[in-house]
Amino acid sequence: MRPPRELRPPVVRRFRDAAPDGHTVWFVHPGALAPTVYRALAGALPEGDGLTVLDLGAVPEYAEAALTGGRAATSVAGLAERLLAAMEPQPGPYTLAGWSFGGVLAVAMADALPAGRRPARLVLLDSIAPTEEYKQPDDALEPGLLLDWFSMYLGAKRGRPVQLAPGALDGRSVDDGLPVVLDAAVASGALLPDTPLPGLRKLYDTYVDGLLRNNRLTAPHRPAPAPLPVVLVKAERSLISGDDTLGWLPLAPHGLTVHLCPGDHYTMLDHPDAVDTIARLLRGA
Repeated sequence: MRPPRELRPPVVRRFRDAAPDGHTVWFVHPGALAPTVYRALAGALPEGDGLTVLDLGAVPEYAEAALTGGRAATSVAGLAERLLAAMEPQPGPYTLAGWSFGGVLAVAMADALPAGRRPARLVLLDSIAPTEEYKQPDDALEPGLLLDWFSMYLGAKRGRPVQLAPGALDGRSVDDGLPVVLDAAVASGALLPDTPLPGLRKLYDTYVDGLLRNNRLTAPHRPAPAPLPVVLVKAERSLISGDDTLGWLPLAPHGLTVHLCPGDHYTMLDHPDAVDTIARLLRGA
């Protein structure tokens, strides 16, 4: 049962306030993991710096789409406008960052701002560019790939990585592959031995609806080039292998720098070594 809209958490979630002369990092968070995952990153920032999360999970038309078939009654531009309205005017330099689909929103927000209000730094964490190369119809998303992503997500949610043998999901349907994920999750301690397969299937379907929602929001979006240099941090086990730029090169005319960090797409947000790397890049150190 969904909570009433008036009981939803706020879009703006402050994890650490900046000192009067400090630097604030604004992070666009697309959900999947709880916003509390940013606590470690907030603690790793230099003394006096702050971190505030813009939580898309608190935007009803976005969040509810993952529970109602993955069709959101909004757009990338509409979400960017909603998040910009929630941001307080910044008196000094600040960083705008986004993880996963949040990176697409961060670039759209930076483009929508007047030059004098744009961030000093734009940092994307394992975010896939909204270019034609990576836009796919729903039926082109391979079940084996989705199940692999789901296993990463499940491991991060449970705090126990789910290890799959190489190629274990290749060519499998959801019905064939989900028991493989279940067995691996039980073996790793991420799930209890008596976890019912139908319950895991329900969690998987909700997870996929969230992916479809983002995919459908991206499909009609025509991104403008980023108005400032882009810093991309790619996870060691990213959603996409074989392309270190994740498609951002044509959208970064002012420059693109790529850094690799430990962890996978989900655990990079609180992996100790990854957090230290990301914290340095948020300030350009």
